[in-house]
Amino acid sequence: MTQHFDEATGRPARLQSEALRVLLDRGLVNQTTDLEGLDAAFHAGPVTFYAGFDATAASLHVGHLVPLITMRWLQKLGHRPIAVLGGGTTLVGDPSFRNDSRPLLSEAQIDENMAGIRRSIEGILDLEGADGALLVNNAEWLTEFRFLEFLRDYGTQFTVNRMMSFDSVRTRLDAQQPLTVLEFCYMMLQAVDFLELARRHGCSLQIGGSDQWGNIVNGVDLGRRDGRQLFGLTVPLVTTASGQKMGKTAAGAVWLHPDKLSPSGFWQFWRNTADADVAQYLRLFTELPLNEVARLSALKGAELNEAKKILATQATALVHGAAAARAALEQGEALFSGEEDLAEATHHLPLARLADGLGLLELVVATGFAQSNGEARRLVEAGGVRLNGTTVDDPRRRIAPGDLAANDRLTLAIGRRRKALVAFG
Repeated sequence: MTQHFDEATGRPARLQSEALRVLLDRGLVNQTTDLEGLDAAFHAGPVTFYAGFDATAASLHVGHLVPLITMRWLQKLGHRPIAVLGGGTTLVGDPSFRNDSRPLLSEAQIDENMAGIRRSIEGILDLEGADGALLVNNAEWLTEFRFLEFLRDYGTQFTVNRMMSFDSVRTRLDAQQPLTVLEFCYMMLQAVDFLELARRHGCSLQIGGSDQWGNIVNGVDLGRRDGRQLFGLTVPLVTTASGQKMGKTAAGAVWLHPDKLSPSGFWQFWRNTADADVAQYLRLFTELPLNEVARLSALKGAELNEAKKILATQATALVHGAAAARAALEQGEALFSGEEDLAEATHHLPLARLADGLGLLELVVATGFAQSNGEARRLVEAGGVRLNGTTVDDPRRRIAPGDLAANDRLTLAIGRRRKALVAFG
Protein backbone atom coordinates (compact mmCIF):
# COMPACT_ATOMS: atom_id res chain seq x y z
CA MET A 1 0.00 0.00 0.00
CA THR A 2 1.11 3.54 -0.65
CA GLN A 3 1.40 5.68 2.45
CA HIS A 4 0.40 9.33 2.07
CA PHE A 5 2.09 12.05 4.11
CA ASP A 6 0.72 15.36 5.29
CA GLU A 7 2.78 18.09 3.64
CA ALA A 8 2.40 20.46 6.59
CA THR A 9 3.49 18.09 9.33
CA GLY A 10 5.62 15.59 7.39
CA ARG A 11 3.91 12.72 9.22
CA PRO A 12 1.68 10.01 7.76
CA ALA A 13 -1.86 11.19 7.14
CA ARG A 14 -5.05 9.48 8.30
CA LEU A 15 -3.46 7.39 11.05
CA GLN A 16 -6.14 5.43 12.90
CA SER A 17 -4.14 4.10 15.85
CA GLU A 18 -3.00 5.98 18.92
CA ALA A 19 0.00 3.64 19.09
CA LEU A 20 1.58 4.80 15.84
CA ARG A 21 0.70 8.44 16.52
CA VAL A 22 2.55 8.31 19.85
CA LEU A 23 5.59 6.50 18.44
CA LEU A 24 5.89 8.88 15.49
CA ASP A 25 5.42 11.99 17.64
CA ARG A 26 8.20 10.84 19.98
CA GLY A 27 10.58 10.04 17.12
CA LEU A 28 10.61 6.29 17.79
CA VAL A 29 9.95 5.06 14.23
CA ASN A 30 12.63 4.64 11.58
CA GLN A 31 11.09 2.16 9.11
CA THR A 32 8.10 -0.15 8.87
CA THR A 33 7.43 -2.99 6.47
CA ASP A 34 3.78 -1.89 6.01
CA LEU A 35 2.78 1.27 7.82
CA GLU A 36 -0.88 1.25 6.80
CA GLY A 37 -1.28 -2.44 7.60
CA LEU A 38 0.39 -2.01 11.00
CA ASP A 39 -1.77 1.04 11.73
CA ALA A 40 -4.89 -1.01 10.96
CA ALA A 41 -3.67 -3.86 13.19
CA PHE A 42 -3.04 -1.51 16.12
CA HIS A 43 -6.47 0.07 15.59
CA ALA A 44 -8.26 -3.30 15.41
CA GLY A 45 -7.14 -4.52 18.82
CA PRO A 46 -4.22 -5.55 21.02
CA VAL A 47 -1.11 -6.51 19.05
CA THR A 48 1.45 -8.92 20.47
CA PHE A 49 4.96 -7.82 19.50
CA TYR A 50 8.55 -8.68 20.35
CA ALA A 51 12.10 -7.45 20.44
CA GLY A 52 15.14 -9.67 20.89
CA PHE A 53 18.20 -9.11 23.08
CA ASP A 54 21.23 -11.31 22.52
CA ALA A 55 23.21 -12.08 25.67
CA THR A 56 26.60 -10.81 24.48
CA ALA A 57 27.25 -8.95 27.77
CA ALA A 58 26.07 -9.06 31.37
CA SER A 59 24.03 -5.89 30.94
CA LEU A 60 22.10 -3.95 28.35
CA HIS A 61 23.32 -0.43 27.55
CA VAL A 62 21.70 2.87 26.62
CA GLY A 63 21.63 1.82 22.97
CA HIS A 64 18.95 -0.71 23.99
CA LEU A 65 16.79 1.95 25.62
CA VAL A 66 15.10 3.06 22.39
CA PRO A 67 13.55 -0.34 21.59
CA LEU A 68 12.77 -0.90 25.29
CA ILE A 69 11.03 2.46 25.60
CA THR A 70 9.13 1.74 22.37
CA MET A 71 7.96 -1.53 23.94
CA ARG A 72 7.02 0.31 27.12
CA TRP A 73 4.88 2.86 25.24
CA LEU A 74 3.07 0.14 23.29
CA GLN A 75 2.38 -1.78 26.49
CA LYS A 76 0.95 1.36 28.11
CA LEU A 77 -1.34 1.69 25.08
CA GLY A 78 -2.74 -1.82 25.51
CA HIS A 79 -0.45 -4.00 23.40
CA ARG A 80 1.52 -6.98 24.70
CA PRO A 81 5.33 -7.17 24.58
CA ILE A 82 7.52 -10.24 24.41
CA ALA A 83 11.18 -9.77 25.31
CA VAL A 84 13.18 -12.56 23.71
CA LEU A 85 16.45 -13.40 25.42
CA GLY A 86 18.82 -14.82 22.82
CA GLY A 87 20.06 -17.92 24.58
CA GLY A 88 20.06 -19.65 21.21
CA THR A 89 21.06 -16.89 18.79
CA THR A 90 23.91 -15.74 21.03
CA LEU A 91 25.56 -19.11 20.40
CA VAL A 92 25.94 -17.88 16.79
CA GLY A 93 26.34 -14.10 17.14
CA ASP A 94 24.72 -11.44 14.99
CA PRO A 95 27.14 -10.27 12.25
CA SER A 96 25.04 -7.25 11.27
CA PHE A 97 27.24 -4.27 10.30
CA ARG A 98 30.33 -5.72 11.97
CA ASN A 99 33.73 -6.08 10.33
CA ASP A 100 34.71 -9.06 12.48
CA SER A 101 33.14 -12.07 14.12
CA ARG A 102 31.72 -11.84 17.62
CA PRO A 103 33.54 -13.95 20.22
CA LEU A 104 31.74 -17.25 20.76
CA LEU A 105 30.44 -17.56 24.32
CA SER A 106 29.86 -20.70 26.35
CA GLU A 107 26.36 -21.63 27.46
CA ALA A 108 27.35 -20.83 31.06
CA GLN A 109 28.47 -17.31 30.05
CA ILE A 110 25.27 -16.79 28.11
CA ASP A 111 23.13 -17.87 31.08
CA GLU A 112 24.99 -15.48 33.36
CA ASN A 113 24.58 -12.62 30.88
CA MET A 114 20.87 -13.32 30.50
CA ALA A 115 20.37 -12.95 34.25
CA GLY A 116 21.79 -9.41 34.13
CA ILE A 117 19.78 -8.49 31.05
CA ARG A 118 16.58 -9.82 32.62
CA ARG A 119 17.00 -7.39 35.52
CA SER A 120 16.93 -4.33 33.26
CA ILE A 121 13.96 -5.56 31.24
CA GLU A 122 11.95 -6.31 34.39
CA GLY A 123 12.44 -2.73 35.54
CA ILE A 124 11.16 -1.17 32.32
CA LEU A 125 8.32 -3.48 31.26
CA ASP A 126 5.38 -4.63 33.39
CA LEU A 127 5.51 -8.42 33.76
CA GLU A 128 2.58 -8.70 36.18
CA GLY A 129 -0.88 -10.03 35.42
CA ALA A 130 -2.41 -12.07 32.63
CA ASP A 131 -1.53 -9.39 30.07
CA GLY A 132 1.98 -8.74 31.41
CA ALA A 133 5.03 -8.81 29.21
CA LEU A 134 6.51 -12.22 28.47
CA LEU A 135 10.17 -13.10 28.87
CA VAL A 136 11.19 -16.05 26.70
CA ASN A 137 14.47 -17.68 25.71
CA ASN A 138 14.81 -18.62 22.04
CA ALA A 139 16.98 -21.59 23.04
CA GLU A 140 13.64 -23.25 23.86
CA TRP A 141 13.09 -23.96 20.17
CA LEU A 142 16.39 -23.27 18.39
CA THR A 143 18.33 -25.91 20.32
CA GLU A 144 15.64 -28.50 19.61
CA PHE A 145 16.20 -28.51 15.83
CA ARG A 146 18.14 -31.33 14.20
CA PHE A 147 20.47 -30.02 11.51
CA LEU A 148 19.04 -31.83 8.49
CA GLU A 149 15.51 -31.21 9.71
CA PHE A 150 16.22 -27.49 9.95
CA LEU A 151 17.71 -27.38 6.45
CA ARG A 152 14.75 -29.22 4.93
CA ASP A 153 12.14 -27.12 6.72
CA TYR A 154 13.73 -23.71 6.36
CA GLY A 155 16.72 -23.87 4.01
CA THR A 156 14.41 -23.80 1.00
CA GLN A 157 12.74 -20.62 2.25
CA PHE A 158 15.85 -18.44 1.89
CA THR A 159 18.03 -17.69 -1.13
CA VAL A 160 21.68 -16.74 -0.93
CA ASN A 161 21.00 -14.08 -3.58
CA ARG A 162 18.48 -12.31 -1.34
CA MET A 163 20.54 -12.67 1.82
CA MET A 164 23.58 -11.14 0.13
CA SER A 165 21.53 -8.14 -0.97
CA PHE A 166 21.05 -6.88 2.60
CA ASP A 167 23.30 -4.06 3.76
CA SER A 168 24.22 -5.95 6.93
CA VAL A 169 25.90 -8.66 4.83
CA ARG A 170 27.27 -6.41 2.09
CA THR A 171 29.04 -4.22 4.64
CA ARG A 172 31.18 -7.17 5.76
CA LEU A 173 31.86 -8.34 2.22
CA ASP A 174 32.69 -4.84 0.98
CA ALA A 175 35.24 -4.59 3.79
CA GLN A 176 36.77 -7.80 2.40
CA GLN A 177 36.36 -9.47 5.77
CA PRO A 178 35.36 -13.15 6.06
CA LEU A 179 31.74 -13.98 6.83
CA THR A 180 31.42 -17.50 8.21
CA VAL A 181 28.60 -19.88 7.34
CA LEU A 182 27.70 -19.81 11.05
CA GLU A 183 27.18 -16.03 10.96
CA PHE A 184 25.48 -16.16 7.58
CA CYS A 185 22.81 -18.40 9.09
CA TYR A 186 22.01 -15.91 11.86
CA MET A 187 19.31 -14.14 9.87
CA MET A 188 17.63 -17.49 9.25
CA LEU A 189 17.52 -18.14 12.99
CA GLN A 190 16.02 -14.73 13.72
CA ALA A 191 13.38 -15.28 11.05
CA VAL A 192 12.51 -18.62 12.63
CA ASP A 193 12.21 -16.83 16.00
CA PHE A 194 9.51 -14.58 14.53
CA LEU A 195 7.60 -17.50 13.05
CA GLU A 196 7.82 -19.52 16.28
CA LEU A 197 6.54 -16.57 18.32
CA ALA A 198 3.70 -16.10 15.85
CA ARG A 199 2.72 -19.75 16.20
CA ARG A 200 3.15 -19.95 19.99
CA HIS A 201 1.91 -16.53 21.12
CA GLY A 202 0.13 -14.90 18.19
CA CYS A 203 2.98 -12.40 17.81
CA SER A 204 2.63 -10.28 14.67
CA LEU A 205 5.21 -7.48 15.03
CA GLN A 206 8.96 -7.42 15.51
CA ILE A 207 10.73 -4.29 16.78
CA GLY A 208 14.46 -3.81 16.38
CA GLY A 209 17.23 -1.34 15.76
CA SER A 210 17.79 0.06 12.29
CA ASP A 211 20.64 -2.43 11.81
CA GLN A 212 18.10 -5.28 12.10
CA TRP A 213 16.07 -4.34 9.02
CA GLY A 214 17.28 -7.24 6.86
CA ASN A 215 16.75 -9.79 9.62
CA ILE A 216 13.24 -8.47 10.29
CA VAL A 217 12.25 -8.51 6.61
CA ASN A 218 13.31 -12.15 6.41
CA GLY A 219 11.01 -12.99 9.30
CA VAL A 220 8.09 -11.14 7.71
CA ASP A 221 8.65 -13.03 4.44
CA LEU A 222 8.88 -16.39 6.26
CA GLY A 223 5.60 -15.65 8.01
CA ARG A 224 3.93 -14.80 4.70
CA ARG A 225 4.95 -18.20 3.31
CA ASP A 226 3.29 -19.73 6.38
CA GLY A 227 0.08 -17.80 5.64
CA ARG A 228 0.60 -15.12 8.30
CA GLN A 229 0.58 -11.34 8.09
CA LEU A 230 3.57 -10.14 10.09
CA PHE A 231 5.00 -6.64 10.45
CA GLY A 232 8.39 -5.12 11.17
CA LEU A 233 9.27 -1.78 12.76
CA THR A 234 12.76 -0.41 13.31
CA VAL A 235 13.66 2.36 15.73
CA PRO A 236 16.25 5.00 14.86
CA LEU A 237 19.94 4.85 15.68
CA VAL A 238 20.38 7.78 18.06
CA THR A 239 23.36 10.03 17.45
CA THR A 240 24.50 13.18 19.21
CA ALA A 241 24.37 16.57 17.54
CA SER A 242 28.09 16.11 16.78
CA GLY A 243 27.31 12.93 14.83
CA GLN A 244 28.67 10.42 17.36
CA LYS A 245 26.80 7.27 18.31
CA MET A 246 24.89 8.13 21.46
CA GLY A 247 26.15 6.45 24.65
CA LYS A 248 29.54 5.37 23.38
CA THR A 249 32.54 6.49 25.46
CA ALA A 250 36.22 5.64 25.66
CA ALA A 251 35.28 3.14 28.37
CA GLY A 252 32.68 1.49 26.14
CA ALA A 253 28.93 1.43 26.55
CA VAL A 254 26.88 3.24 29.20
CA TRP A 255 25.44 0.25 31.05
CA LEU A 256 21.96 -0.15 32.52
CA HIS A 257 22.92 -2.65 35.24
CA PRO A 258 23.85 -0.89 38.52
CA ASP A 259 26.80 -3.25 39.06
CA LYS A 260 28.33 -1.93 35.83
CA LEU A 261 27.39 1.74 36.31
CA SER A 262 25.86 3.13 39.49
CA PRO A 263 22.56 5.06 39.34
CA SER A 264 24.55 8.16 40.31
CA GLY A 265 26.95 7.65 37.41
CA PHE A 266 24.01 6.96 35.11
CA TRP A 267 22.36 10.21 36.26
CA GLN A 268 25.56 12.14 35.60
CA PHE A 269 25.76 10.74 32.06
CA TRP A 270 22.40 12.34 31.24
CA ARG A 271 23.15 15.51 33.23
CA ASN A 272 26.22 16.03 31.00
CA THR A 273 24.13 15.94 27.82
CA ALA A 274 25.22 18.54 25.27
CA ASP A 275 22.83 21.50 24.94
CA ALA A 276 22.01 20.61 21.34
CA ASP A 277 20.86 17.08 22.31
CA VAL A 278 18.51 17.97 25.18
CA ALA A 279 15.33 18.33 23.08
CA GLN A 280 15.83 15.02 21.27
CA TYR A 281 16.68 13.12 24.45
CA LEU A 282 13.71 14.52 26.38
CA ARG A 283 11.39 13.32 23.63
CA LEU A 284 12.98 9.86 23.35
CA PHE A 285 14.06 8.97 26.88
CA THR A 286 11.35 10.43 29.10
CA GLU A 287 7.59 10.02 29.32
CA LEU A 288 6.98 13.73 29.85
CA PRO A 289 4.07 15.19 27.85
CA LEU A 290 5.28 16.67 24.57
CA ASN A 291 4.15 20.18 25.52
CA GLU A 292 6.41 19.95 28.59
CA VAL A 293 9.22 18.62 26.41
CA ALA A 294 8.76 21.66 24.15
CA ARG A 295 8.83 24.04 27.12
CA LEU A 296 12.00 22.55 28.56
CA SER A 297 13.67 22.39 25.14
CA ALA A 298 13.10 26.10 24.67
CA LEU A 299 15.10 27.04 27.77
CA LYS A 300 18.39 28.81 27.17
CA GLY A 301 21.66 29.40 28.98
CA ALA A 302 21.83 28.43 32.63
CA GLU A 303 18.11 27.59 32.66
CA LEU A 304 18.78 24.70 30.28
CA ASN A 305 20.64 22.99 33.13
CA GLU A 306 17.28 22.52 34.85
CA ALA A 307 16.05 20.67 31.78
CA LYS A 308 19.16 18.47 31.91
CA LYS A 309 18.48 17.61 35.55
CA ILE A 310 14.90 16.66 34.69
CA LEU A 311 16.15 14.55 31.78
CA ALA A 312 18.70 12.82 34.02
CA THR A 313 16.19 12.12 36.77
CA GLN A 314 13.48 10.86 34.41
CA ALA A 315 15.87 8.55 32.54
CA THR A 316 17.36 7.23 35.78
CA ALA A 317 13.90 6.55 37.23
CA LEU A 318 12.98 4.63 34.09
CA VAL A 319 15.97 2.29 34.46
CA HIS A 320 16.69 2.20 38.20
CA GLY A 321 13.40 3.24 39.82
CA ALA A 322 12.10 6.42 41.41
CA ALA A 323 13.94 6.04 44.74
CA ALA A 324 17.34 5.59 43.09
CA ALA A 325 16.62 8.54 40.79
CA ARG A 326 15.78 10.81 43.74
CA ALA A 327 18.98 9.80 45.53
CA ALA A 328 21.01 10.38 42.37
CA LEU A 329 19.38 13.80 41.92
CA GLU A 330 20.21 14.81 45.50
CA GLN A 331 23.81 13.69 45.16
CA GLY A 332 24.08 15.26 41.73
CA GLU A 333 22.77 18.62 42.87
CA ALA A 334 25.23 18.64 45.76
CA LEU A 335 28.11 17.68 43.49
CA PHE A 336 27.31 20.20 40.79
CA SER A 337 27.07 22.92 43.42
CA GLY A 338 30.52 21.93 44.75
CA GLU A 339 29.19 21.39 48.28
CA GLU A 340 29.83 17.68 48.83
CA ASP A 341 32.47 15.05 48.23
CA LEU A 342 31.57 11.72 46.69
CA ALA A 343 30.98 8.69 48.88
CA GLU A 344 29.63 6.26 46.28
CA ALA A 345 31.47 5.34 43.09
CA THR A 346 29.82 6.95 40.08
CA HIS A 347 31.72 5.01 37.41
CA HIS A 348 33.27 1.54 37.22
CA LEU A 349 36.15 0.54 34.93
CA PRO A 350 38.01 -2.76 34.62
CA LEU A 351 41.31 -2.78 36.48
CA ALA A 352 42.86 -4.21 33.32
CA ARG A 353 42.36 -0.82 31.66
CA LEU A 354 45.36 0.47 33.63
CA ALA A 355 47.57 -2.26 32.22
CA ASP A 356 46.33 -1.36 28.74
CA GLY A 357 47.52 2.22 29.25
CA LEU A 358 44.52 4.35 30.20
CA GLY A 359 45.14 7.99 29.30
CA LEU A 360 43.79 10.98 31.20
CA LEU A 361 41.92 12.15 28.11
CA GLU A 362 40.24 8.76 27.77
CA LEU A 363 39.22 8.93 31.43
CA VAL A 364 37.66 12.37 30.99
CA VAL A 365 35.63 11.07 28.02
CA ALA A 366 34.74 7.82 29.81
CA THR A 367 33.15 9.76 32.68
CA GLY A 368 31.08 11.83 30.24
CA PHE A 369 32.81 15.12 31.01
CA ALA A 370 33.84 15.51 27.36
CA GLN A 371 32.45 14.18 24.11
CA SER A 372 35.83 13.60 22.46
CA ASN A 373 39.55 13.45 23.21
CA GLY A 374 39.91 16.86 21.57
CA GLU A 375 37.42 18.42 23.95
CA ALA A 376 39.10 16.67 26.89
CA ARG A 377 42.49 17.99 25.76
CA ARG A 378 41.18 21.55 25.80
CA LEU A 379 39.87 21.10 29.35
CA VAL A 380 43.20 19.71 30.53
CA GLU A 381 45.30 22.39 28.84
CA ALA A 382 43.07 25.08 30.34
CA GLY A 383 43.82 23.75 33.83
CA GLY A 384 40.25 22.67 34.43
CA VAL A 385 40.91 19.01 35.30
CA ARG A 386 41.81 17.73 38.76
CA LEU A 387 42.93 14.18 39.48
CA ASN A 388 42.68 13.23 43.16
CA GLY A 389 42.37 16.90 44.01
CA THR A 390 45.47 18.01 42.07
CA THR A 391 45.27 19.99 38.84
CA VAL A 392 46.74 18.15 35.87
CA ASP A 393 47.68 20.16 32.78
CA ASP A 394 49.54 17.50 30.78
CA PRO A 395 47.22 15.90 28.17
CA ARG A 396 49.73 13.03 27.78
CA ARG A 397 49.26 11.99 31.42
CA ARG A 398 48.58 8.27 31.89
CA ILE A 399 46.64 6.77 34.78
CA ALA A 400 48.84 4.40 36.81
CA PRO A 401 48.07 1.99 39.69
CA GLY A 402 49.78 4.48 41.99
CA ASP A 403 46.98 6.98 41.28
CA LEU A 404 44.47 4.70 43.02
CA ALA A 405 43.63 4.82 46.68
CA ALA A 406 43.69 1.66 48.78
CA ASN A 407 40.15 0.80 47.62
CA ASP A 408 41.16 1.04 43.93
CA ARG A 409 39.40 4.34 43.37
CA LEU A 410 40.34 7.78 42.16
CA THR A 411 38.54 11.10 41.93
CA LEU A 412 38.23 13.21 38.82
CA ALA A 413 36.84 16.74 38.81
CA ILE A 414 36.17 19.26 36.07
CA GLY A 415 35.97 22.74 37.51
CA ARG A 416 34.14 23.09 40.82
CA ARG A 417 30.86 21.42 39.98
CA ARG A 418 31.51 18.22 38.04
CA LYS A 419 33.01 15.32 39.95
CA ALA A 420 33.35 11.58 39.52
CA LEU A 421 34.55 8.79 41.77
CA VAL A 422 35.88 6.05 39.52
CA ALA A 423 36.21 2.53 40.91
CA PHE A 424 38.50 0.02 39.19
CA GLY A 425 37.90 -3.67 39.59
